[in-house]
Amino acid sequence: MAQVLEFKLPDLGEGLTEAEIVRWLVAVGDVVAVDQPVVEVETAKAMVEVPCPYGGVVTARYGEEGTELPVGAPLLTVAVGGTGEADPVAVSAVAEGAGASGSSESAASPESAVSSEYSGNVLVGYGTAGPAARRRRVRQTGPAATPAPVPVPTHQGPVPVISPLVRKLARDGGLDLRQVRGSGPEGLILRADVELALATDRGPQDASPAPAPVAPAVPTASVTSAGERVPLRGVRGAVADKLSRSRTEIPDATCWVDADATELMAARAAMNAAGGPKISLLALLARICVHALARFPELNSTVDTAAREVVRLPDVHLGFAAQTPRGLVVPVVRNAGTRTAESLTEEFGRLTEAARQSALTPADLTGGTFTLNNYGVFGVDGSTPIINHPEAAMLGVGRIIPKPWVHRGELAVRQVVQLSFTFDHRVCDGGTAGGFLRYVADCVEQPAVLLRTV
Repeated sequence: MAQVLEFKLPDLGEGLTEAEIVRWLVAVGDVVAVDQPVVEVETAKAMVEVPCPYGGVVTARYGEEGTELPVGAPLLTVAVGGTGEADPVAVSAVAEGAGASGSSESAASPESAVSSEYSGNVLVGYGTAGPAARRRRVRQTGPAATPAPVPVPTHQGPVPVISPLVRKLARDGGLDLRQVRGSGPEGLILRADVELALATDRGPQDASPAPAPVAPAVPTASVTSAGERVPLRGVRGAVADKLSRSRTEIPDATCWVDADATELMAARAAMNAAGGPKISLLALLARICVHALARFPELNSTVDTAAREVVRLPDVHLGFAAQTPRGLVVPVVRNAGTRTAESLTEEFGRLTEAARQSALTPADLTGGTFTLNNYGVFGVDGSTPIINHPEAAMLGVGRIIPKPWVHRGELAVRQVVQLSFTFDHRVCDGGTAGGFLRYVADCVEQPAVLLRTV
């Protein structure tokens, strides 16, 4: 007998509590397969395709495109047709009061927990690992049944996955999640577990192709006599919250200096003329940054306000500001201190392209310890950037343009850049910040300094 199951917006991980519907991938009446993406949503950190753990016919959708829903709110309902004598397991309880007339409740059969109509790679609260006590049928064929006690499931089913992103990563890599041991709370499978399993089974893998570009949903603006009101949500809302928190919590200060970048530009040209992969200017600036942080480790830190402690971080995960159609994002290059200029160039390129295609994952946008902001691409010389909370500092780089400059005692036209450095005054004093910025400027002016000091 067919039954109607309600699929709610799952926990997408990374502490996200809501998401905006960008595009429905199915319509009412469509037949969907297990784990088929049914809706594309935008969180504060990424665009995500949400797969449905049920297979059947879509009977209802909740929310139009542009609607923001909290985690746990209904997304859609699916009519699942049972086969054989045993009814399928109701994987998720139907929301209270949402049933149509004629709906009824019944107990799930334990033997049907492996039904092919449900996902074997489960979301938290969904899938074959945990049968629920209630379900709803498409139509009533007899008196309503009295709910029977549901046996507590054993830990023989698949381990729950905390995010659809993890499910997609495993599916794209052909990985059976039931063979993966989760390292999260109560055995939850995390992204790192899937990446480790893929690396162990197959060795290094190429990155999955980014999904096709999707036009971001335009926020619905309400016009009043006082002007146009545009809701702060999605990426714009996340940026507003983070920058406001930074300004509220961090006592920041900024210093800046002009530097002659002629020798750095010449060094880059020589590297690229020698053959091999091209080296980007951002990669060279990143190399300078990580070596400067090695000399001034207090700037690669964060402040634990509750404990009143400065936490110095052992690894440099370098964020860089990127402007996209969705707004400002800060992708993170992991372990930047151990990468070569070629590796940094490649990773900057990958993350930038993913940002343009709205294909960055929450993992790509979190965990940074220091930010490099190249606002020179906007044609400006200087800025006083706001620190990317909870980091302790940010280096800003303006445009590099020909300017009059005294070089070796004579006036000459040189390639000049303005460097600005904003830091959290709780982690260090001006002497440390000035020393960091001066070292960066010296490396820009004379790249050989880097060879002498590393």
